[in-house]
Amino acid sequence: MNPRRLFVASCFALIATAMAFSIRADIIPALKTDFGFTGAQMGLVAGTGLWGFAITIVLGGMLVDAFGMGRLMAIAFLGHVSGVFLTIFAQGFTSLYVATLLIGLANGLVEAVINPLAATIYPNSKTKHLNILHAWWPGGLIIGGLMGFALTKIMGLDAEGVSLAALSLGWKIKMLFVLLPTFIYGFLLLGQKFPATERVATGVSYGEMWREAFRPMLLVFLGLMVLTAATELGPDQWVGNLLQNLVGIQGVLLLVYTAGIMFVLRFFFSGFVVTKLGPLGVLIASSALSALGLYALSSAQTALTVFAAATIFGMGKTYFWPTMLGVVSERFPRGGALVMALMGGAGMFSAGFLMVHAMGSIQDYYAVKHLSPQTRQLVVTGGGLDEKKALIAGEV
Repeated sequence: MNPRRLFVASCFALIATAMAFSIRADIIPALKTDFGFTGAQMGLVAGTGLWGFAITIVLGGMLVDAFGMGRLMAIAFLGHVSGVFLTIFAQGFTSLYVATLLIGLANGLVEAVINPLAATIYPNSKTKHLNILHAWWPGGLIIGGLMGFALTKIMGLDAEGVSLAALSLGWKIKMLFVLLPTFIYGFLLLGQKFPATERVATGVSYGEMWREAFRPMLLVFLGLMVLTAATELGPDQWVGNLLQNLVGIQGVLLLVYTAGIMFVLRFFFSGFVVTKLGPLGVLIASSALSALGLYALSSAQTALTVFAAATIFGMGKTYFWPTMLGVVSERFPRGGALVMALMGGAGMFSAGFLMVHAMGSIQDYYAVKHLSPQTRQLVVTGGGLDEKKALIAGEV
């Protein structure tokens, strides 16, 4: 077993997961135009990647001891590769929905494995190494965002009057970028032996693990995870798109900017911050900064105020996810991979179902609120706004 190689492979697997997330956020406008989706439909597609993530985090946590970490990572690799190609060749809502779900399921398996893996190979510094590992979540967001932005400029995808064929080709090429870190982590894991999880290594029985998962205090942490994950991940899929319409900022740049803040703080300062404030102190400070940043974003009207508010928000959401996992792993050690999986599942369900779809529906509501009854009847289809018809009507 090569612990360092396993950890590096875990980082690349998380990069692939994050790139799938950031590139999907980047191509939302192109997908809406290419397929003629409503905001609600696009919210469903984007959201399924997150709740699919939630399903396999939980199932993976239950099965990781029985199936083994290596087998689950192999399935995740196949899911990433097949999901990307199914997305590229999607013909409509159903096929795109299934493809996005497949990528989400692969993402969840990655998360179900790499968290207990990091906790197992670094038992004396769980919170620190989970923060370092999860620095590559924003790292992947940055890589995917910048690659997508560069292709947009090279192909002129943001130019006025760009053809539908160019938009379609552009988002398909962007999806192929996800395969780069996918093939790297697949190569790094070839022939590697994985350790037994911390629960198995310490002799904790399967029944004891499940009893740990039903402790009342864990339910409190699950509730907190719902809130912190909604704060961290929900806005990322829609805020950039909305701000692009309001103040003319390329939405992916905002995502890259906040991800850059998260990467620097997680990778270089996680040990210092956790030592000085303690895990619970970190969570309290993060909540305050996130609330302030989101409130400021809601009233920002210029590029300067947008980036000032985004700075506060980026700092606030930096330590939510890995610190929540670290706290639960340390406070419920007998829960093993299961309690970490339940936390991840709660977080992704919250972000995927409660936030992304809801925000898409809210966008549709306010987009048609000012329309005449006749035009509203014309452009609202299937419970959402058909932007193509709205543009033809000339009222949006």
